[in-house]
Amino acid sequence: MPRTSRRTGSAAVNSPAASDIFRSATNRAISKELERIDVLFHSYSDSSSGVIGPEGIESLCSDVGVEHTDIRMLMLAWKLRAERQGYFTLEEWRGGLKALRSDSIGKLKKALTELEKEVRSPENFSDFYSYAFRYCLTEDKQRSIDIESTCELLDLILGPIYRPQIGKLTEFLKGQSDYKVINMDQWMGFLRFCKEINFPSVDNYDPALAWPLILDNFVEWMQQQQHGR
Repeated sequence: MPRTSRRTGSAAVNSPAASDIFRSATNRAISKELERIDVLFHSYSDSSSGVIGPEGIESLCSDVGVEHTDIRMLMLAWKLRAERQGYFTLEEWRGGLKALRSDSIGKLKKALTELEKEVRSPENFSDFYSYAFRYCLTEDKQRSIDIESTCELLDLILGPIYRPQIGKLTEFLKGQSDYKVINMDQWMGFLRFCKEINFPSVDNYDPALAWPLILDNFVEWMQQQQHGR
């Protein structure tokens, strides 16, 4: 007896109508998520400027349970790709919180822990480190950061990872008088130094390898200290 063909349920699932229903449901979910993200933004934003400013960020910090000086807030700014220190625009907020899948304070608090792991990964850390410098350029056409602010930023970002190096580097920076400010090239050089140079011996440091001059001076200072001069 010949077999009769039987339609399976998969045909119905893969039909254009089913796909349209699924797509429509997905779009509605995304729209609802974005709506909640916007509501969260407006709970912190200034009604006159339309952005989250310093006061709003203080409130946000309080709600997520971190200090405004906590590195996780700098990491959040990085994730939002915030262009102006102390301010978040709606566009920045939407992009960052969608990426973090956070449409509530509860979700954002949990996301900050995962964000720290994301930032610390090798493929992201250099980008975060360079972003932190640019984020601190608060004036038009500013290209450098004063020594005191540089030392604070180094301690915040690199201190937990390279404590001996940063301890000595910030001691040197605060004690020298040749440099009043630090530029991006020097800033990136500090990270490269921490990653590549044996410490405290600095015996593999080669000034011929295009290091910023300030690091030549730092290594010379280290060697003088080691020899008691």
